[in-house]
Amino acid sequence: MDKLKPRPPNSSPLTPLTFLERAATIYANCPSVVYNNNTRYTWSQTRTRCLKIASSIASLLGIHRNHVVSVVAPNIPAMYELHFAVPMAGAVLNTINLRLDARIISVLLLHSGSKLVFVDCQSQVLVLDALPLFPPKSDRPILVLIEDDEFHTPQSSDQFISTYEELVENGDLGFSWVRPKSELDPIVLNYTSGTTSAPKGVVHSHGGIFIASLDCLIEWAVPKQPVYLWTLPMFHANGWTYPWGLAAVGGTNICLRKFDARIIYESICKHNVTHFCAAPVVLNMLSNSPDSKPLKHAVYILTAGSPPPAVVLFRTESLGFVVHHGYGLTETGGLVISCAWKNNWNKLPATERARLKSRQGVRTTGMTEVDVVNPESGVSVKRDGSTLGEIVLKGACVMLGYLKDPEGTSKCMKDDGWFYTGDVAVMHPDGYLEIKDRSKEVIISGGENISSVEVESVLYTHPAINEAAVVARPDEFWGETPCAFVSLNGKEKASEKDIIEFCRSRLPHYMVPKTLIIKEELPKTSTGKIQKFVLRDMAKSMGKSSMKMSRM
Repeated sequence: MDKLKPRPPNSSPLTPLTFLERAATIYANCPSVVYNNNTRYTWSQTRTRCLKIASSIASLLGIHRNHVVSVVAPNIPAMYELHFAVPMAGAVLNTINLRLDARIISVLLLHSGSKLVFVDCQSQVLVLDALPLFPPKSDRPILVLIEDDEFHTPQSSDQFISTYEELVENGDLGFSWVRPKSELDPIVLNYTSGTTSAPKGVVHSHGGIFIASLDCLIEWAVPKQPVYLWTLPMFHANGWTYPWGLAAVGGTNICLRKFDARIIYESICKHNVTHFCAAPVVLNMLSNSPDSKPLKHAVYILTAGSPPPAVVLFRTESLGFVVHHGYGLTETGGLVISCAWKNNWNKLPATERARLKSRQGVRTTGMTEVDVVNPESGVSVKRDGSTLGEIVLKGACVMLGYLKDPEGTSKCMKDDGWFYTGDVAVMHPDGYLEIKDRSKEVIISGGENISSVEVESVLYTHPAINEAAVVARPDEFWGETPCAFVSLNGKEKASEKDIIEFCRSRLPHYMVPKTLIIKEELPKTSTGKIQKFVLRDMAKSMGKSSMKMSRM
């Protein structure tokens, strides 16, 4: 046995790029990408286009192995194709949040050392404003413009050396795409945040994304040839790996430049959509929309990003959506914890099913280990559903590390072999974990730890509330007290006093929000997460709290 060693035939590096070649063979004439009314590609055509783009990136633009190539674009066909084309050229794909401002984009481009940027026509001014913010004598990336017939936007600057379609036209179909030398070769670079001058650039490997892509398909039980609606931004953790995963199963990608509840419902009917991913805020939007009505066929939703309130899950599933809940981070590529459903749970009342489904769950098949531990001692917490600890992970899906940040990498990837997530959770007796908060969002009031998620879950059960977020507000006596920000759905009337009394009847006294603020809409990120850091700043600016209710 000791003489049996790895050899080339049994140690070819895993990469999700092989999914495209397989799809082009099996599903050659089946639809791969659909966009608006005039764009429709087959899997054979998508492979051809990706090869040509990869060829142009490597030969015409001079991009080499491990160079970073950035993309600033919404969920359009080019964005999908570049998930294959960029790494096929040997480069590392960096998808940038198109809702960031020019200053932050300049920081990300500089930090990544990006050599080339593909720019959507609607973002060209944004990127052109970012480049002059580079320090003097800094190398600027090459720019390529992604045009869109819908907008008829002219190429407005000679700083763009080409258009996307010109690269497709001039590419070589016979290009031999660059395979990774090792499964640990980088394939993508994603930024967890663009709000500071020291962003965290998460680097993932070919092998890690290969495993994460298949893992997400298995856990969600995605069948062959699903019809997938792109509501989750591909720039957000590469759409939870589904750009590659959908190629593995020959799915149809319904691309959307933008969406709302009406567009989602129309797309479901028009394209016979079967699957899509969405943050919990999108579920809330769908269930509260005037366009909401029972579906004619089941549509499967994978939700993650923040703990979904049980009442939102209940309302969404009552319309005919089938919601699966999972957990992951930018640092894990895809979802690595899943609320694996048990058949006997189907016999429970709907409200109890929704409560169970709101838990994050157990490790996925592709993860090695998952635990909830005391962050100081590293010892597993009791499986009692109440003892708080930090979620820790082990597995090939975990990132290689943070770009140019060995200290940050070492801080979360410790010598004990665990990746420390910073998320606070409990472990239930049945082995299913449930997130209670981010470690920085736990409210400590008079020595008691208050889970903002738990308070939010109660607020969401109020019939008048559309959105809810709870943060800490400084308090002279208690140290901190819960401060709630809510928006109303217009279906019911409710005053600040009504909502406070509602919470008092359902929560321990110390957990009841001491400050309640009604806003027309809560601030959100581009992926639909409520921006708690904005609300925390607002709460701090109010000064030390006493019992107060106000309207903004």
